[in-house]
Formats: sequence, structure tokens, C-alpha cells
Amino acid sequence: MNLLAIAPEAALVTLALVIILLDLVLRNKTTLATVAMVGLVVPAGLTLVLWNQQGSFLDALAIDPFSFFFKLFFLGIALLSLLAAVEYSDRFPRYRGEFFALMLTAVAGMMLLSSATELMTTFISLELMSISFYGLAGFLKDQKSTEASVKYLLLGALSSAVLLYGMALFYGLTGQTTYQAIAQQLGVPQAPDRAVLLLALALIIAGFGFKVSAVPFQMWTPDVYEGAPTPITALLSVGSKAAAFAAVLRFFWLALPPDFPIDWTVLWVALAVITMLFGNIAALVQTNIKRMLAYSSIGQAGYMLLGLAVPTEFGRSAVIFYLLAYALTNLGAFAAVIAISNRTNSDEISSYNGMARRAPFLAAALTLCLVSLTGLPPTAGFFAKFYLFSAAVQVGLAWVVVIAVLTSAISAYFYLRVVRAMYLLPAEEESPVAAAAPTLAAVAVATAGVVIVFLLANPLIGLSDIASRTLGP
Repeated sequence: MNLLAIAPEAALVTLALVIILLDLVLRNKTTLATVAMVGLVVPAGLTLVLWNQQGSFLDALAIDPFSFFFKLFFLGIALLSLLAAVEYSDRFPRYRGEFFALMLTAVAGMMLLSSATELMTTFISLELMSISFYGLAGFLKDQKSTEASVKYLLLGALSSAVLLYGMALFYGLTGQTTYQAIAQQLGVPQAPDRAVLLLALALIIAGFGFKVSAVPFQMWTPDVYEGAPTPITALLSVGSKAAAFAAVLRFFWLALPPDFPIDWTVLWVALAVITMLFGNIAALVQTNIKRMLAYSSIGQAGYMLLGLAVPTEFGRSAVIFYLLAYALTNLGAFAAVIAISNRTNSDEISSYNGMARRAPFLAAALTLCLVSLTGLPPTAGFFAKFYLFSAAVQVGLAWVVVIAVLTSAISAYFYLRVVRAMYLLPAEEESPVAAAAPTLAAVAVATAGVVIVFLLANPLIGLSDIASRTLGP
């Protein structure tokens, strides 16, 4: 038993408890965000110290480069989300402690999920993350926020039940819960019944498909993204998706042996195509920027699902690198939206008219992030799509890449529509839009990251290669 495996997560949960205790005694609750951000140094430091370690905790949590990469990834997006949430939390001053603590526990669930190598550990980690988000989605306590929380809770509970049933079938077929032992049982000549295996696999994909907003499991996404507090929408759109993809990568490459009797990559190809098409086409008619970014995130999930259909180390590395680029891009976009909507009190795209004159920096940052989501240079999104599409072409999925390129062209219309509104349309008023320093810092760091990933793509791809090798050839 290696307790070091859970040291970063334990430090993060401890930090959440400290936030709750400080909330009881501090009069000035605005300092809670500072404590939360400074406290992230401890789990980040522990992760860096353990970077070269190998091992596991009770054969349930792995200590390896893959988990360390994602732990630092989640801590980074936690920092940016907390920065963006400082000013936003003024909307619920009495509940700042609970708000920041739940954000930290959600991130702890993501970190555990990226390390999980056992079915029950995977499920418990997923529920720790999900239950935190169920509460966070309803923090505004208005009609939209409450509706978002209830919808997310009900549909999330249904997806969890589906996922758990799929896991139960795998346990029933193999008598094992650890991924390595499941692979050994599935690799013997007397393999379990093919029909039951297919059902179990379909249920697993459906359960994780809900978390990544894959079609047809995406129905919750637009309403939850629109109704939840915007910093939570940002964290949910990036963190929840990345954690689910990390869990999928581990399960499909560690629990399913190379001679698995079902070609599961075909399922990912089908999901990728319908998800790319639906997400990008549905975003065309949106007038609310949070709903537009919600459908955009569905389309982006489709591109990442294409990476799962590439059964090679190249494909896994491409998915990991895409997640990094997408995280910086989406967080930058949402941080800019937070800064603007805090002043305009509107998420309608029409409220962005003339924003380039009222808030030049925010408009430029949002433009850069939207260009990155489209996949154009000089942004992280360009190399992310190029790397991912190259991996797909290598295994004969050129026809899917053609669809992906076409949907990227479609996405340019609704992304650049926002840019047009900010730079070419007259503003309803000319008063400057000023943002709080923490929000501006989040925007600056995320948008700088979008450019840095473009400039340093090769070494960062090298890191994603190292993480992907953990899962095998």
C-alpha cells in the first residue's frame, strides 16, 4: 500500500475543509478565494515531487506519468477557475466558503478519476466530482440555476446508474474489479459471452458519454451551461470532460486486452461523427453566448472522440494534447465572458456589440480564444486539431477527418459572428467595461497559454507522449 498515491488529493480535500472552517470565523470572506488559490501550491508541489515515482495504492489508484500529468492539469484549471470566480462570488456573499470548497472537492474527484485503475474507485471518484457539480450548478438560486441543478442531478443520476450497471456486468463476467485483472480474464480462450460483453461495453460508453457531452447523451449540456454560475460552467466544460476522457483512456487501454472480441473503435467513430455534426450545427442558431459555447463544447467533444477511435499511442497522445489546448482556450473564453457579463448583466451575443471599443483587451482575448476553438493559427487549437487529425489519417479514418474539417468550417461562422459583433457592430452604449483584477488575470493567463502552446507545441506534445505511453503500446 503506497499512501503517496493519494497525497495530492488528500491535501486538496484538507484545503476544502480548511476553507469551510475559515468561513465560520472570518468576517471578510473575500479572503477565502486567496486561501484556496495559495493552498493549491501544496497538492501541486506533492505531485511534482512524486513525478518520477511508479506504483499504486491498493491496486486501485496508479502512480504514473499519466496521473501526474492530469493532476497538474486539473490543479491548473482550478487556479484559473478560482481567479475567474473571485468577483463573481459577490453574487452569493454568504456562501463563498461552500462555493470554493465544492470547487476544490470537484477537482479532487477529477484527480482521483485520472488515477483510478479499478471499477469501484472509478465510480466513487466520478460521483465525488459529479455531486460537487450538482450543488455548484444551483448556487445562483434563481429559476435558471435551480432548473440547471435539478436537470443535471436527475440526468446525472441516470447516467451513473447506467455506468454502474455496465461495471457490474464486467464484474459478473470476470469476477474482477481491477483493470489489469479484468484484461487477464477477458484474454483467456474461454472468453465471456460476446452479446453480454457488447451490452456491458455499450453501458460503459453511455455512462462516460454523458460526462463528455457526446450525442445522444448531451441533452443536459445547454441548460446546465446557461443556468450554472459562469465560473462553474467553465470548470465543468473543461474539468469534467477531461476527467471523463482520462478515465476512458485508462479503462479502454488497460481493461480491454488487444484481442478483445469487439472492435470498440467503431463505436467511438460513430459517436464522434454525430457529435461533431450535432454540436456545430446546433450552435449556429444560438443567441446566448453561454448556450453557444455549450453546443460548441459538444462539437469539441466530437473531435476528442475521434482520437479515442485511433487505437494507437499516437491517438492517445493526440487526445491528451487536445485536452490541454481546449482547456486553456475554453477557460480563456469563459473568463472573458464572466468579465463582460458582470458589467452588462447579459449573456446575449447582442450585448457584445461594439465591445472592442468598450473593453479592447477583453475583446481581443475573446477573439483569440474563439479563433483557437475554430482551429486557426497562431493558436493552440490549430496544432491540437492538426495533431489529432494526423493520428486519425494514419489509421485510415481520412473520411472522418474530412467531416471534422467541414464541421470546423461551420464552427467558424458562429465563432466569428461574436467577433463581428464586437468589432463591426455599433455599441448600445459607449461606457467602458472594466473588470476586476483577478478576472483579468485569469483571462491574461489563459490567452497567453493559448499562444504559448502554439509556440511550444513540440515539447508539450512530448509531455503528452510520455503520459500516453503509461497505458501501453
